[in-house]
Amino acid sequence: MPTKPKAKAKPKPKTPAWTRKEGKDPEGGLNVKGRASYNKANPDKPGLKAPQPEGGPRRDSFCARMKGMKKKLTSKKTANDPDSRINKSLRAWKC
Repeated sequence: MPTKPKAKAKPKPKTPAWTRKEGKDPEGGLNVKGRASYNKANPDKPGLKAPQPEGGPRRDSFCARMKGMKKKLTSKKTANDPDSRINKSLRAWKC
């Protein structure tokens, strides 16, 4: 009687989740899994926290930085694209 071949286990990805699609939020920024993998990969840095759409100093600082980055570091096409990562992040933080 023939035996069934064993199913191969999925290979573990070599890159952290925050660099792959599964760690990114479709609305922009990182999801919980992405933030956790970033924090694990960078233990010497302060941990990433969830966005503060209700306001506060973190939100004000983030909005100021990202608006400057959008203005200086993106192409005109990316700056005007509503599906670009930078525009999704600005929307998520309500900037």
